[in-house]
Amino acid sequence: MNNDQADPAELAALREAFGVRDGGESALGWEAVHAFEAEHEVVLPEPYRTFVAEVTDGSCQGPPEYGLVGLVEGGGKQDLAKPFPLTGAWLWEEDEGPYEDPDAVIEQVARDGSLVLGTDGCGMDWHLIVTGPHRGHIWQITGEGAHPFGAEFGWTTAEPGFTGWVRHWAAGREWCDAPPA
Repeated sequence: MNNDQADPAELAALREAFGVRDGGESALGWEAVHAFEAEHEVVLPEPYRTFVAEVTDGSCQGPPEYGLVGLVEGGGKQDLAKPFPLTGAWLWEEDEGPYEDPDAVIEQVARDGSLVLGTDGCGMDWHLIVTGPHRGHIWQITGEGAHPFGAEFGWTTAEPGFTGWVRHWAAGREWCDAPPA
């Protein structure tokens, strides 16, 4: 997973997975991506950055279940410059964690350092982390807790990051396998 440089093979896989055949007309373009980054004081992780600039800015097909939202819709209300506060899964419905004010951290999880990619419904939202130690990783955030996506975190057999998440969806696998015992 390279957050700083787009891999042409990954971009081709993303283009194919989303069925984008409009030659990039549904993409934002680099000027709009740079303006978004300047406004929010971040540099988006690759390959998502190039994906929205050159391939497409959202899609009515998944992932997630209800489609991929556009960059401005997914990041417009987020505080992207603040780092995402978690580095490991947290089921706050069952555990307050090591936090003095868990409710404040839960608010930060849903707002700070991440773009909303879309939803699977019932409050199960997918986020791309744009700042902090998990930059470039995908997290599922629900009303009950949050966990990172990818084999290295034990929640699935898929590779991490935006491309791994999309490839996993395109392969038709379940999004979130049961965590290891």
